[in-house]
Formats: sequence, C-alpha cells, structure tokens
Amino acid sequence: MTRYPRDMIGYGAQTPDPKWPNNAKIAIQIVLNYEEGGENNILHGDAASEAFLSEIVGAAAWPGQRHWNMETIYEYGARAGFWRLHRLLKDLPITVFGVATALARSPDQVAAMQDSGWEIASHGLKWIEYKDAHEETERAHIQRAIRLHTEVTGERPRGFYQGRASINSVRLAAEEGFDYLADSYADDLPYWMEFGDCDQLIVPYTLDANDMRFATPQGFNAGDQFLDYLKASFDALFREGQEGQAKMFSIGLHCRLIGRPGRIEALRKFIDYAQGHEGVWFATREQIADHWRQYHPHIRRVRPSQMAKAAFVEKFGGIYEHSPWVAERAHGMELGAVHDTPVGLANALARAFRSAATEDRLKVLRAHPDLAGKLAAAQRLTAESTSEQASAGLDALTDEERETFHKANAAYVAKFAFPFIIAVRDNTKDSILRAFGVRLQNSVEEEFATASAQVERIAALRLKALM
Repeated sequence: MTRYPRDMIGYGAQTPDPKWPNNAKIAIQIVLNYEEGGENNILHGDAASEAFLSEIVGAAAWPGQRHWNMETIYEYGARAGFWRLHRLLKDLPITVFGVATALARSPDQVAAMQDSGWEIASHGLKWIEYKDAHEETERAHIQRAIRLHTEVTGERPRGFYQGRASINSVRLAAEEGFDYLADSYADDLPYWMEFGDCDQLIVPYTLDANDMRFATPQGFNAGDQFLDYLKASFDALFREGQEGQAKMFSIGLHCRLIGRPGRIEALRKFIDYAQGHEGVWFATREQIADHWRQYHPHIRRVRPSQMAKAAFVEKFGGIYEHSPWVAERAHGMELGAVHDTPVGLANALARAFRSAATEDRLKVLRAHPDLAGKLAAAQRLTAESTSEQASAGLDALTDEERETFHKANAAYVAKFAFPFIIAVRDNTKDSILRAFGVRLQNSVEEEFATASAQVERIAALRLKALM
C-alpha cells in the first residue's frame, strides 16, 4: 500500500482553543538565535567558510579558507548585537536557540541569559547544513550537542531546533527525548507527532516573522518593513484570538541582524505595540510546551490510513451498501493523514467508487434497499439503512403512506432498473416523495449520475457518524 507521510490537514477548519493563561488572545514567543562562534569556519573543523545570513550580498563559501569579513560580521553579533538585544529584552521571557559550540565560546553571554531567566534551548552542535549529513553523523552531533550544552549551562536543554535540518532531524531529535522540537513551520499552534512509541510535541517556529529576511532576497531592507510585518501578523492573530481561534505568534531574531542599530528600534516599537494590548501572553517555548502538554495531551487513536487492509475493510466495508470492494480499493490508494478525517476518508472511498466500471457502480446502486419496502417491513435492512430510514420516519408510515411509497418505488424501478436512492438524513417524508416525482423525469443517464451522487452522500454521512 502507498502511504503519504506528510500531514496536509493538521487541525483543519476549527483549531482547538489553546486555553492560554488568563484567557489570553495571543501567545507571543520570541526566539533569539545565538549562532556566533558555531558557524562554518575552518577553525571549527569545517571544509569552508560560512555563507549564510550575513550582510554580504551573494556570499559564497570559501573552501579551505577563512573569510575575514564573514567572521567579523558574526563577531559583531556576539560582541555588540547580543548586548544591545539583552538590554532591550532582559525583562521578557525569551527562548534562546543556542548552538552548543557557540555557547561554549560565549560564557559571559550565557551568564547574562541565565541572569535574565531566559530559556536556553539547543540549536544543535554547529550552525551548519545537515541536508547531506549521514544519519549516524547527525545523530552523533545531536548527542554531542546535548552533552556540551549541559556542560556549558548546567542544564540539559528541554527543546531542540536544528535549523538547517535534514529529513531525519526531527525523528533523530525525538529519539533523544526532548520535551519539544521546533524544526517545523507547519502551524500557528503546537501539535503532536508520533515516532514509534514516542509522542513528540512540536512547537513550530517561523521564517516569515524573522529578521533573517534582512539577509535574504526580497526580504526586509529597512526596519520599518520588519515593524509593519510584525504588527500586521500580530493584528491578524490577535483578531483570530478575539474570535475564539487563539494562536501562537513566533518571532525569530539573530544577534548579528536585528542587533544592528538601524534595525533594533523596529523591535522596540513592536514590543511597545504588543504590550499596549490586553490579553497578550509573552512566553518561552518551554512554558508553551508545558501548557500544551497539560491542556492538550496527546491521545493516540486508530488512523484509517495506518490500518491493515483486513481491519480497514472490516470497519469501512459497509459504508457503501453491501459493497466491501469499495473499501478494498480505497485502501490501496495513496492514503495519508488527510484521509483520517470523515471528509478525507469519504473522498478516498468516493474516488474508488467513481473510478470503477459502470457495471460495478450499478451493482452498488442495486444493493440499496427500496425506501419503506419489503426488506424494511421484514426488518432485514442493514443497521445503517434501518437507522437512516427511521430518521425520516419511514419506519412509522400509515397504510396510505406505505402504499404511496410502494407505487413510487415500483414506477422508479420500472424505468431505471435500480432502487430509488436518496440521503434520507438530509430529507423528510414529504421531500423524499417530491424527489421521486422530479427524478422520474430524468433520463437513465441523468438518474444514474444523480443516484451515484446520493450514494456518495450517504457514505459521507455514515462516516461522519462512525468517526
């Protein structure tokens, strides 16, 4: 079977109420990335100099050489930018994404972080690209990062963000037992992932409300642009919170970027703006993770996309009346997390039905019972059909009504050679009888299409009730 590993549905149309403290309408989470001294450098055993996130437009790595300009730009972040940011942010709950080797080369900065009560999460061992790293190499780096981080700060990091991640990074980090991981940009709220027996909390990060865009094409070229973007993001999320869909607003900072004099005023103005609103919770990532774990613990459930074929067909084989082959064919499709919802699974089953030969689809139509017919009278309907017909009162007809339905059924079958099918839960006795009259005017082709659509609607309603 083919299974699509990505989750393209998440929380769907209605996000959960995060229940932020004091009924806050928005949680603001500021990350300060501390990477200076952990970047690519032949002094650090790397093959080339750094080329990422600096003031140098179009920077390229210099294989086997030190890059003086690049090095001093990173040094500015540690020597000047950090302290400017510390003065501004020292009284706020901040999470530092600290590269372990960078922290080891910056004991004064680490002490200042700790004096301010900031959370120091792990930003990996080195600020390097891991996309081509061997899995065992990356695993070893994560383990070394934990050890070095613990030596430097005195505490094991609770959170982890690789940043320049590989496809393996999140799984490898989950195996190391972090309380939360941040290598995701997939949502505005924390969410859970499953890796074997591990239930891993993800507290997603951001690349848009991030000062890195001062160093990328089509990014911010002035502080006011950054400020406008932060305020617009805040306004949208705060409004959603007022409407009952509160979110988390993640902001990413770098010492060597926002720490420049021409940019930091934008950050100062934004903090003043946000603090001028009631219902704003500034929090560290570990605070958000602890809150989410308390109010939204992970609950494992059976996911249709992960079920074995036999179990899948046993559970969903009756959704299409007496036609388990529809479920069998759906199970063989490319299923994923999007098919673990009633709407998603209904779509998969409908695709299997729609792609079948006309004769097979006709057999599904003919498998449906007449409305208020002999099978109903003999109590030989499926449980689903019995409940559906009862919902419109078809199990309690008068003799006159029963005769009316009998004549309508007979006329319909005589013309189309399959039973009249309608999603009874969408209708009443009267609307069903009106539909008989309208649809008897259809051609065979038109009515086949109409009846097939009703079969799909019945299946969707059954799945909604079942799931």
